[in-house]
Amino acid sequence: MGRVGDKIKQEIAVLRKSGNTIQAITGILRTRGHNISRHSVRYWLRAYDRGFISELGVHVQQNNGPSEKFLRGRELIKELIKSDFSMSSKQIHKALVADGANMGLSLTKIAIDAAGFTHSRRGMARWSELACNIALDATATVALEENGRKEIDIKRYAKVEKIPGGTIEDSQVLRGVMLNKDVVHPKMKRRIEKPKILLLDCNLEYKKGESQTNIEITKEEDFTKILKMEEDYIEKICAEVIQFKPDLIITEKGVSDLAQHFLVKAGISVIRRVRKSDNNRIARACGATIVNRTDEIREDDLGTGCGLFYIEKFGDEYFTFLVECENPKACTILLRGASKDILNEVERNLQDAMNVARNVMVEPKLVAGGGASEMALAQAMNEKAKAITGVSQWPYRAVARALEVIPRTLIQNCGANPIRTLTALRAKHASPDNTSWGIDGENGKIVDMKEYGIWEPFSVKVQTLKTALETAMLLLRIDDIVSGTKKQADANAPAKGAPEAQASEGPEP
Repeated sequence: MGRVGDKIKQEIAVLRKSGNTIQAITGILRTRGHNISRHSVRYWLRAYDRGFISELGVHVQQNNGPSEKFLRGRELIKELIKSDFSMSSKQIHKALVADGANMGLSLTKIAIDAAGFTHSRRGMARWSELACNIALDATATVALEENGRKEIDIKRYAKVEKIPGGTIEDSQVLRGVMLNKDVVHPKMKRRIEKPKILLLDCNLEYKKGESQTNIEITKEEDFTKILKMEEDYIEKICAEVIQFKPDLIITEKGVSDLAQHFLVKAGISVIRRVRKSDNNRIARACGATIVNRTDEIREDDLGTGCGLFYIEKFGDEYFTFLVECENPKACTILLRGASKDILNEVERNLQDAMNVARNVMVEPKLVAGGGASEMALAQAMNEKAKAITGVSQWPYRAVARALEVIPRTLIQNCGANPIRTLTALRAKHASPDNTSWGIDGENGKIVDMKEYGIWEPFSVKVQTLKTALETAMLLLRIDDIVSGTKKQADANAPAKGAPEAQASEGPEP
């Protein structure tokens, strides 16, 4: 046990010294392509503290030889996922079995409500229902399905904007985009219904040299000619834009005073220096195409999907709203609150809720929480082990015993008797059709999670099991390498008490 357990404890101890254990582990998993939330990492970190991976590593070490350790590793993972999938199919409530879209939304609502994280945060209990509705609405808005592949990019297309003031109940999901920008000229329109929007990624001003540019003028008329050339160029690019009669122009670059003059005369509103990410969200919301050159603009590049453009002032700042879009695939979550600290806490709650919604909408399957799925998997692994002879059965038994750490931890956190309660839970799962029974996290009693309403996303559960088993296998491989290096060093060392050979410098006399 010693080497494997000590290695795990040392790694987690190093992370805890930095003070950001959960964030660090979450970052490591996300860089490896695992979409996992801080809530799930916190859940499994408690299991690691109780010895989940260490216990698995010890049992595999004790009962298998070096060549047998990883013989059935991949098969074990497949068996776990297969068992988890079959349980998720049984545990879904019959009332939810409908067409795919309705089933996904229903499961998402149940998963967010069952997560319970909004109830546990400071002062967030009264806001939990609104957070669930906002998360579900925002995630469903940005969902896009093409060629049978579903894409839900909440990081790029569901942006959270925090404006201090008002109450939390004033928060809402805008079917469009909100920007912290104002029009460039005071005479431009600040409210337009059903605007034609043109998105640009180029300057509406005279092009400056990329490096230092010097112009030598010998006559006074030459300076006038240079100014006239600049004015003609700006008038030309403005004419190329005005001929398509847009109501609103949004550009990522600058707009000169002369260009503002021409555009105000044409009755066009302009917003400049918008971020690239915001411009992409506007394009997705209103159906426009970002144009890089004014002479390449076409009629179908203009966006007509926006229902209303207006500018509103909050405090000392102006905000641009592009809302009431037709079938938008991007949205803005407007959060209101008394202070920045409250808004930051609300945003953290909301990010967790949106991650839960995304996971369930991508794969609309749920499994029972409260340690019920882990206990059912442990029962399935024990049954599988009984059908196998020889040392190959011990990895299954090791995983089954390690999975029981989750319900045992829940029981210990409640102050109940772990041995008595866990034995009763094993007996409950031994009988057929009782795979949804788990531990009530408040009083430590055994309850049916279907009736209690605690569910977890199937995709997160599968990924957690994969990561735990692969981490245990990786640590055991490293342990073998260290052990083999030590044995080789001991073999090469001279025997204790043996005389050391002395090199001779020449022939003996």
